[in-house]
This record gives sequence, structure tokens and C-alpha cells, in this order.
Amino acid sequence: MRNKRGQRWISVLAVVLLTLSAWGQVNKSEGKALSAFEKIRQNRNFSASNYCIYPDSTLPALTPAPQGKKPFYISHYGRHGSRYLSNRKGYDIPYRMLCKTDSLELLTQTGKDALRELRYIINDSEGCWGDLTGLGKRQHRQIASRMVERFPEVFSGDAYIDARSTTVPRCVLSMGAAVQQLVALNPDLDVTMRASKQDMWYMNHQDTLLRKRMETPETQKVFNAFCEPLISNYRLMEMLFTDVDAARKVLDDIVVKLQSRNGEQWLNYYLILSGLIQQNTRMSERSQLIDLFTYEDIHCFWQCENAWWYIMYGPSLLNGGDQPYSQRYLLRQMIHEADSCLRLKRPGASLRFGHETIMLPLTCLLGINGFDFQTNDLAALEPNGWWACLVFPMASNIQLVFYRENPEDKDIVFKVLLNEQEATLPIPTDIAPYYRWSDFREYYLKKLDVYEATRH
Repeated sequence: MRNKRGQRWISVLAVVLLTLSAWGQVNKSEGKALSAFEKIRQNRNFSASNYCIYPDSTLPALTPAPQGKKPFYISHYGRHGSRYLSNRKGYDIPYRMLCKTDSLELLTQTGKDALRELRYIINDSEGCWGDLTGLGKRQHRQIASRMVERFPEVFSGDAYIDARSTTVPRCVLSMGAAVQQLVALNPDLDVTMRASKQDMWYMNHQDTLLRKRMETPETQKVFNAFCEPLISNYRLMEMLFTDVDAARKVLDDIVVKLQSRNGEQWLNYYLILSGLIQQNTRMSERSQLIDLFTYEDIHCFWQCENAWWYIMYGPSLLNGGDQPYSQRYLLRQMIHEADSCLRLKRPGASLRFGHETIMLPLTCLLGINGFDFQTNDLAALEPNGWWACLVFPMASNIQLVFYRENPEDKDIVFKVLLNEQEATLPIPTDIAPYYRWSDFREYYLKKLDVYEATRH
């Protein structure tokens, strides 16, 4: 198992088709869903896991609401927009490897080119570690604009907008970009913004007990066995070094303190990572580092990343299947705030801005699009459509959009959007993709109560 992030059902077929179509994954000419590998062949950036940029595609038309119902409230949780790598380590390790081998005259011309490319990337990122990029701000402005365009009733008149963020700057700036756009479209909005440690108990809750259960000896063993045949890359070594055996010894010495992988494996991992994250930065058009890798290489990277996120934040049976409950406080708060806002006569929205480490387990806890899928077989994730990159690209978001006929209407219905696409929940409904709020409350509050009563 790698170091902490940077050291880092409803029918299964229906789930796969729905989630894959969310990113244009249905091949219209052949009428079948694309595999992850085929999707990567279409767009290498798809493999970037939590470093994927927000999907830039035309949204499908929304399913009309039940007769007489109109949108009046949105409960939202969104990840910050595109950012730089959070710290130097992801670049430093491959940089040190290439610098050392260069000093020993072990680099080929391709290796020298890769070293020069890394220098450009590091210079562009220096002092910006973890910062929101310009693309990240644009993503949230565009999402806010589409919210107003699709649900104008929610943002009409003096609608009340309560926006909250974690205290991390990139989240605060994402909130600011979204709210700025909303106010530009309707200056009469009644807006409050807040980024306070007082909200961190639900906005960015870190459950100590659950975190201790993430990386057990069993999960490490299974994860390492799954990734071992995927992460070495002798072809890359031959491209970069004049003497592979000599270079391998140098690389192993540099990563001697890192567990699980040897130098060759870490170089392969970090160079792919360094290449893929550039889609979020000013280097997106200039960087060609990812060209060192084949589609097969990148797919292997995607498989390991997907498995890691499943173990750490998904409902993996390898460590008890309860990691998504880390977001039980957030879900309770969302239910509580919705109950309060549903009593108001005027429209409004609760907007929350945070991180992928919240977005993914919340999605799994809700069971959106079948992401509550449980297994202890990591090889079962890809064919069953459990693809984390569909959940948490940069600026990813969950929107619960509520509908009623008038303020006196007690039969509140809603639908859930995952990254602005209509999604499913594991609760019965005769008005799909809409659900009754009363059914939602009963189902999920009971689910949380049962977990908390048996937590130990």
C-alpha cells in the first residue's frame, strides 16, 4: 500500500450504463458501453483518477418533473476546482532520480528530455502547491451558471444562498468563484459565505477509528498483490537509461525508505502522475511528459489508483465495508438543513465546497449510481463500473434538487445529480429519476442509526 495520498447495485448493468453515459461513454454507433481502456484510448486524461478535469461536454436534457412540481431548493456538495499538485514530493522523487542518473551519464536523449520537462513543470508549480488554478475558478463559474440556467426558480428574486467551505484556500476560492457568478446573474440574491473551523466537524470530518482501519496488513497485502503486475515498466527504463541495470540500482537507493515498490515502479508511477496532473495547470498545452507512456501503461496506473481509492474511501469489504460512514455527519447535516429550508416560502440553496476525500465516501454512503458496490476482489471493480474517476474529478459535485407545487405542498420530491447528470439512489420510487423526500429521510436516517448503534 502506498503512503497516504502523495506518499498516497437496482441492476449492475443499469448502474454501469448510467454512470458511463455520464461521461459520454456510450458508443452510439455500436450501441455498447466503452470499457475503461477504450475510454482511455479516446482521452488519456480520463485515467488521471482524482486529477481528472471536470468533464467538458453538453449536458443532456433533464427529465421533466412530476406534474405541477417546480424546483425551489438545492442542497449541494462540491469539490474544489482544478489545482496544482499539493506538494513537491510527486515531482521531487522522479526529478532526483533523473538528476542522479544524469550525473552518472546514464540518461538517453529521451531521459534528458524528460528531465528538462520536469524542470519546467516544477518551476511552474513552485509556490503554488495545492493552489486553485484559473481553470478551477472557471469550472465553478460555469457550474454555477448552469445551475441558474437549469433551475432559475431556485435563484430568483431574493433567494437565500448559504455557501460554506472548508478552510482550505482552494475550497474558499472555489466557493467565491461560484457565488460571484451567481450574484453576477442575480444581484438581488441574499448570500452568506462562511469558511470556519466551527463547520469542520461535518464539512471535513476525519474519523479516527475508520482511518485506523483503512490500511490494515490484509488490505496492504491484497492491494500490493493486485498492483504488482501492473506497475513495473521495463520499456520505460529502456527509453530513459543507457544502462538499465545500473540505473535501477540508483533508483532503488533513492526510494529505499519508501515501502511496497522499487525504484523502477516509483519512477513509472510518479512520471505518469506528473504528466497527467498537468491537464489542470498552465502547462496543459505545453507538457508532453505523458507521451512517454502507452495506453496500456496509463490503464495500469488507472487500475491501481481506482483500487486504492476503493479501499481507502469506498465500501471495500477488505477493511470492513464501512469507510463511507466517515461522512455520516455531513449527511445528517444535509438532511437537517434541507428540512429547515423546505419550510421556507422563498427559494434558496445550500452550497458546500470541500474535497474528493469527502465527495467519494459521501457518494458511496448514498449509493449513488451503485457506488455502494461491495467486494473484496479488486479485479471486480472495473467490470462492475466502480470507477472513482466518474465521481470525483476536479469540481465534481452532488446536487439534490427539490420540487414542490407551492410553499404549502407537503409532498416534496427531489432528484439527485452527480456531476450535473441525473443519477440513481438505492431507494424505491415510482417517479424516477425523482424520489420522495420522506422516503429518503426514512431510509438514510435509519441507515445511519443502525451503523452508529453497532459502531465499535
